[in-house]
Amino acid sequence: MNRKQLIQQINKKKSYLCVGLDTDISKIPPHLLKYKNPILEFNKQIIDATQDICVAYKPNLAFYEIYGAKGWETLEKSIQHIPDSIFKIADAKRGDIGNTSTMYAQAFLKNMSFDAITIAPYMGEDSIQPFLEIKNKWVIVLGLTSNKGAQDFQFLKSKNKPLYQHVIEKCMEYGTTQNTMFVIGATKEEYFKDIRQFCPDHFFLVPGVGAQGGNLQKLSEYGMNKDVGLLVNATRSILYASNGKDFAEKAREEALKLHAEMKQYLKLYKK
Repeated sequence: MNRKQLIQQINKKKSYLCVGLDTDISKIPPHLLKYKNPILEFNKQIIDATQDICVAYKPNLAFYEIYGAKGWETLEKSIQHIPDSIFKIADAKRGDIGNTSTMYAQAFLKNMSFDAITIAPYMGEDSIQPFLEIKNKWVIVLGLTSNKGAQDFQFLKSKNKPLYQHVIEKCMEYGTTQNTMFVIGATKEEYFKDIRQFCPDHFFLVPGVGAQGGNLQKLSEYGMNKDVGLLVNATRSILYASNGKDFAEKAREEALKLHAEMKQYLKLYKK
């Protein structure tokens, strides 16, 4: 999916919601355990309940890799259940050099038909370039993350700039606004305004809304640009809104709450 198509979906649905598919079998409704593949059944019902009000899905691969071959099969079938018009992100956080990155790129962006993959940028340009060479696909670079440990390295100063700024600015040179996004954590909404000063046109993938307490209004106010430029992810608040047979209905209700806010903020803050 290219940038124009993604923007069209955002404008059509009046939504920049991304739903995380980090499905934990210990948290899904017990009645699903009778299915041959409970995680796949859960994912399908979540997708069916939310696909008209979100523009992206983001499975975290750790929740599938843990099950080996069956987990990979579940992941692939889950992705196949998502309509082609919806942006699909492999939250893989890969980052290696040379042929290794080439193989990762082919695995996720060609063989599994993801539109994007999250990348850890520490090893530099030659670990990212193989992903950028695939047409109409995206890399989503870890820029400023929402976890507590972000303080350990991302805020270290060099030449009067925090490390995360150096990372974002350098990775902007590797790719373009057509194939590169950045992860900016929702719990860091106070930094969105500054980041938009030196990174005005790229899309941001924003995790941390919902259970992690990110402020959707503030990050929308500070982070939105003329193309919206945001994919805001919510996972636990949607997936586990109910542990009963109404889980998909309740998931939709939670997604609709975010969607209603987003429609309002699109009117207020879109440049």
